[in-house]
Amino acid sequence: MTATSASPIASFHLVRYADAGAMSHMAFDRPLLRATPGLRFWRLLGTGRGRAMSLGADLRRWALFAVWRGEADLEAFLRTSSIAARWRKEARERWQVRLAPLSSRGTWSGHDPFPATGQAARSGGAVAVLTRASIRPRRLVAFYRSVPPVEELLRRQDGCLASIGMGEWPVARQATFSLWRDADAMRAFAYRGAAHRQVIDQVRAHDWYAEELFARFTPYASEGAWDGADPLRLP
Repeated sequence: MTATSASPIASFHLVRYADAGAMSHMAFDRPLLRATPGLRFWRLLGTGRGRAMSLGADLRRWALFAVWRGEADLEAFLRTSSIAARWRKEARERWQVRLAPLSSRGTWSGHDPFPATGQAARSGGAVAVLTRASIRPRRLVAFYRSVPPVEELLRRQDGCLASIGMGEWPVARQATFSLWRDADAMRAFAYRGAAHRQVIDQVRAHDWYAEELFARFTPYASEGAWDGADPLRLP
């Protein structure tokens, strides 16, 4: 799977630093990203210690999710940006993947990051999923009580290659990024896993989210390591 230089693409970058001092990059990188040519949408995200949207942060590991005007703009960022140069120099571990948008529903801070979706997925190929939710304050306790069973299901789910919980704002604005062996494995978790199905029912019945987004991608051109290996390099 490849994308043409003129097709909008997304990318996901996961970077682990030596110590928690990396928190400063969250502030200093923002003006640099705002000025990056061809970067249509981006979010810097702290990461949790688990696979789902859980409490407890890993202050040494940070993520960037980005949507680019085209492949050439991402290439230029990776080649010339001081952010990418720091990743190469200072990161203890880093992993990144390019993502061809397949479908999305919902908004992120009032915006649709993927105005043009609907590309064809590879038959039987890996699928990446991004979920994002702004949790209503009065539903926070119920939401976080629901997380442990879902995280345990993810840990045991056949076909889940990797997953991480993230946040752009402590506690209330949460996200996950996950990689799946194929679309069937993703659907088995989403619709047949009892713990996850129960959470979905609760979300709908009690209006937990003020805003949400669900997006699917075909992942391609991954490189680096995520917890010691590239999850898309299957044996």
